[in-house]
Amino acid sequence: MWHLLEPLHALLYYSPEAFGEAAALGYDTAERWPAYFAWRAAPLGAAGPDRVASAFYSFSPAMVARYVPAAWETAGPAEVLAGRLRGVDRTYRALFGDLVDRPEFAEAAGLARRAAEAAVGSGVVTADAAVTSDVAVTAHVAVTADAASAPGPVGSGAVGSGLVGSGAVGRPLAAANAGLPWPEAPHLALWQAATILREHRGDGHVAALAATSLDPVEALVSFAAVGAAPEPVFASRGWSAAEWTAARERLGARGLVDPEGAATEAGRALRAEVERRTDELAAAPWTALGPDDTARLADLLGGPWLAAIGSGLLPAENTLGIGKV
Repeated sequence: MWHLLEPLHALLYYSPEAFGEAAALGYDTAERWPAYFAWRAAPLGAAGPDRVASAFYSFSPAMVARYVPAAWETAGPAEVLAGRLRGVDRTYRALFGDLVDRPEFAEAAGLARRAAEAAVGSGVVTADAAVTSDVAVTAHVAVTADAASAPGPVGSGAVGSGLVGSGAVGRPLAAANAGLPWPEAPHLALWQAATILREHRGDGHVAALAATSLDPVEALVSFAAVGAAPEPVFASRGWSAAEWTAARERLGARGLVDPEGAATEAGRALRAEVERRTDELAAAPWTALGPDDTARLADLLGGPWLAAIGSGLLPAENTLGIGKV
């Protein structure tokens, strides 16, 4: 389901309509990052760079600091949240046309909302809960860094059970987005549900990475090492060549990459375990929705997914595997 929903969420970061809304708020749109950090971090409130870097995980803290808290000097989080919905509305109407007003889109939105609400428990999350979730992740990283030295798969720390719950605890971005009001328009509700579900999965992925003692740059180096994308694609996350090389050396010392930077058998096993655990931590919404309704949602999303992938807006090579099945 992630493969179907992620492109529907990610259109926000690439569409000319969304860039237009960002420009109207005062953001520099010569590059995508000022708007990206504002759009994605706004549900957290006027968060500082440390909190945003912790929640986003894969970005260099130095890169995050270039855009946060400057984002909130340009526009406040409430203004940004209103702007991003306007951007999604314009993007979806431009790309999907009359489909957004058809019953099938409303049906998809209803099913996706049910899954999103199951992802965070009751579906009603306060701002305090979102902050608590972020603190829980920070604490979890510290605890699992010690636990990772214990015996486990490939000698680098097993991914234990109970890292994060099936609800909002330990999932700062999912909790923050779930705390926002649901839009009335079905196409906007579908986008919000897709956002909650992708951040729910992403928060679980961060927990799985932390439990294997892969720091943010090591997570990217190890992902590149298994051929997920060419190394230059990962440069978008802001790590310097020296930081990338140092991370590769650390992974080499753990026997996870060879001298050329390719994953060893142990490195591939570790990445496979991270992905397995990520899938496991992301399963609760779909278990709650049930196989029949999940299959129905997948069928309903097929057309919008093809339109999103075929739009040319999303990059063909990316760090997430968008468009690859």
